[in-house]
Amino acid sequence: MFLLNKFTLKIAVLVALLLLVGWVFSNIVLYIVVSVILATILKPMVSGITHFKFLGVVGLPRVVAILIAYAVLLGVVTLLVVMFIPLVSNQLEMIEQIKMDKMLASIEEPINVLEKFLIKKQLVHDKQEGFMVDALEDHFLSDITALDASKVINHFINFTSQFFIGLLAVTFITFFLLYEKGILKRLFLSIVPNAYFEMTIAALYKIEKLLTNYLLGLLLQTFAIFTLTSTGLTIIGIEYAFTVAVFAAFINVIPYIGPFVGGLVAVIVGLTTAPLTWTGEQYGVLILQIIGVATIVHLIDNILLQPIIFSKTVKAHPLEIFVAIFAGASLAGVIGMVSAIPVYTVLRVSFTELANGYKRYQVFSRYQKPLL
Repeated sequence: MFLLNKFTLKIAVLVALLLLVGWVFSNIVLYIVVSVILATILKPMVSGITHFKFLGVVGLPRVVAILIAYAVLLGVVTLLVVMFIPLVSNQLEMIEQIKMDKMLASIEEPINVLEKFLIKKQLVHDKQEGFMVDALEDHFLSDITALDASKVINHFINFTSQFFIGLLAVTFITFFLLYEKGILKRLFLSIVPNAYFEMTIAALYKIEKLLTNYLLGLLLQTFAIFTLTSTGLTIIGIEYAFTVAVFAAFINVIPYIGPFVGGLVAVIVGLTTAPLTWTGEQYGVLILQIIGVATIVHLIDNILLQPIIFSKTVKAHPLEIFVAIFAGASLAGVIGMVSAIPVYTVLRVSFTELANGYKRYQVFSRYQKPLL
């Protein structure tokens, strides 16, 4: 029992140190996590290219295969960006059409009524009609002109530099994860004592298998959400249906919040791209149609897709997943919700193998008995 408690204490200290390092070097940890995800996605493609016969040669060099996989990934990202350009351009044009003077003119009449009431009741002194409108114009325009262009430029430069640093880091780390297969596993196993080697191997194998299945299932879910959403929005005649469907499919990765945000964006795009000659009743019908499409997709996702993907791939009860997601949300917000299932899977498998190690491998015993 003493050895068990001693080992548990060591594990707790190690976990605490890892959490501390992860918090201090959160950017690096994020780069590694993103790189592992990308490597998992690109690994089947790289392996397939290396075993593919090209001009009579069996398989291309792994470096060439990785570069081809990068090119395919870049093409997909470029396609997504090109898809969003028309939608963003349309929204910017709509914003430009909103004239500031027209906005002020629309509220000038009720403000004048209020001014006359205040002056008549002598609630304000030494003021003439129009003082509130003048003050509103002065404050509104001063707020616009007070925007420090240098600060905006500095924020943009900082964001751009951090983005490209992160992109370079993720590209570099992903390349070596693909080039040197199992490098993280080897590094981790190199620090594991011999007494815990079998248990660790079993845990890593199960974790890798479950997380790979979960990630592939998540990709299938994303594709299914895209297909259903794009089909529904196209049927009801929404412009940029495919672009909105792409956004809805990716934002759906965030549990509970994602579907709501996707539906809200669909409603906004539908209203802003509808003809200006429509009546209020037509706008109302359009909103109900979009909400109907979003609801049907959400029900299909909850009833069919999620039980298959989450319960089957990570082999966890839906109640476990529900509790894990809300625990992640309370600890780390949206990021916690997205990472809740993978983190819970790692912890569950680790503790399960820890218990198996105590029973099968007797790693906590001072004198180990030979396995039969």
